[in-house]
Amino acid sequence: MPYPSRLLNDYETVAVDLHPHWWYFAQPVAALIGSMLLGVLAKIYADGTGTLRVAVVYFVIALIVASMAWVVVRYLKWTTTSFVITSDRLIFRTGVVSKMGVEIPLERINTIHFSQKVFERLTGSGDLIIESGGEDGQQRFTDIRRPDQMQKAIHAQKEAHNRRRFAVSNGDVGSINVAGQLEKLEGMLKRGTLTAEEFQWQKDKLIGH
Repeated sequence: MPYPSRLLNDYETVAVDLHPHWWYFAQPVAALIGSMLLGVLAKIYADGTGTLRVAVVYFVIALIVASMAWVVVRYLKWTTTSFVITSDRLIFRTGVVSKMGVEIPLERINTIHFSQKVFERLTGSGDLIIESGGEDGQQRFTDIRRPDQMQKAIHAQKEAHNRRRFAVSNGDVGSINVAGQLEKLEGMLKRGTLTAEEFQWQKDKLIGH
């Protein structure tokens, strides 16, 4: 599910919209596979019809059910967890029932680090550490896809944001508004909200063709 456009500011466009890396499911899936293997072993080696066998069977069933529930809960959290980079800010939102979110304006971001262990490098996942001028100072975002590319994407949006601010400070507001609207149209085209023909028509209208 893409980040809702209604939550964007005027002329704000989405550059990156990601859910966590598939490694996010590693623990619950491993638990489910392990409990199913345990069930197979119990069926093979727990002979007889005594109390011990019944207890083992119920224990294994409980493990499998709990593991399946863990997978379902993790999937629901995955679908409601978004790491978003826009033309104005970095947004992180998560939560199925209760919601938690972090928003960092691009102009407040000071440094961006990424961390990958050996296995994470092989799977293309890792952590992003953002140091900003906000109250929290440092934020760590885990299970990020291609964290090195996300670092570059944040830098690119930050530089573009700074150029727009500089142009506004020099009084070139009209061109910035047009550029912002074009960026928003491009974002709508990428998300499929606009067709190519509608995008071209709106673009020509903006630039006066």
